[in-house]
Amino acid sequence: MAKPKTLAEHLECHEVSRRGFLKFCTLTTSILALPPSMIPTVARALEKARRPSVIWLSFQECTGCTESLTRSHSPTLENLIFNYLSLDYHHTLQAASGEAAEQARAAAMADNYGQYLVAVDGSIPVKDGGVYSTIAGISNLEMLKQTVEGAAAVIAIGSCAAFGGLPHAHPNPTGAVPVQELVHDKPVVNVSGCPPIPVVISGVLAHYLTFGRIPDLDGYGRPLSFFGTSIHDRCYRRPFYNKGLFAETFDDEGAKNGWCLFKLGCKGPTSYNACATAKWNQGTSFPIQSGHGCIGCSEPHFWDAGGFYQPLSAGIGGVGTLAGVAVVAGAAAGTAAGLVHHAKRKQAQRQHEKVTVADLKETGS
Repeated sequence: MAKPKTLAEHLECHEVSRRGFLKFCTLTTSILALPPSMIPTVARALEKARRPSVIWLSFQECTGCTESLTRSHSPTLENLIFNYLSLDYHHTLQAASGEAAEQARAAAMADNYGQYLVAVDGSIPVKDGGVYSTIAGISNLEMLKQTVEGAAAVIAIGSCAAFGGLPHAHPNPTGAVPVQELVHDKPVVNVSGCPPIPVVISGVLAHYLTFGRIPDLDGYGRPLSFFGTSIHDRCYRRPFYNKGLFAETFDDEGAKNGWCLFKLGCKGPTSYNACATAKWNQGTSFPIQSGHGCIGCSEPHFWDAGGFYQPLSAGIGGVGTLAGVAVVAGAAAGTAAGLVHHAKRKQAQRQHEKVTVADLKETGS
């Protein structure tokens, strides 16, 4: 079998310009939270990298995560799957169907044993032997076991794959479970969100392409570079929270003036994601900017965690039950807690940069 081409060789064959390649390297450096001075080192590492084979499994899901992937703009979907990765199996995006599709999955597993990535979209039903979702006569449970056996790592795409999502919500009739409850002998990266932000999906893949390993993770197995800071800490409405200025309804003067949506159920203080910085639709907006509070979709059990419009408990700052001076005091307490978390986040980020820079220097030497 011919030796797989490096990324640089593959791009050259497809007449991708050096300018286009360096633009991608610049974006990758930014996504990985590395300083601009590392762009040349990232470029050298990517030139030597080989396109990883990716097998995408779709289980109990709504196709929303794939829809999000198709809206990736940095890089675009076509660049991602044709130039930077080898997306060898994906129900929605592949041309093959039926037996030909399953043969493609088997071939990708055999040809890239021990080196391919498995992306899982959706939860896995395990009740009654997993009969509630099957593909080509194979249960999701069995297909996951088959495919993961020869994988280098697994990426759980979306909150259903990461934490169980909607299928896992009470009363969970199919016995749906997340990937991490079934896969224990391979690295698992949870890219949660309902759906995840496109640049977060592509960013994790870019990290693996650059370093040949999964990124640093938080306590829930999520990439620190995207999930290390709460939405609240990066929200442009945060100054109003600190001043105790809150919208009481979605159409009052406070809402029209951009005041904090905490009293309307915003879960930003307890939700960790890159929504406030990466945003959606090519960086156009995110839910809070569009006038709706965060629903906490990137957190475990968010479907069962309480009403979307019910304010968080007094422990976050007391806003839901206190008024006047007490609201301001609660906001101050929230600010103090945010500062503590920010300090911890900066410490983790410095460690992340130290590790990734060292890896890059070794790779790009």
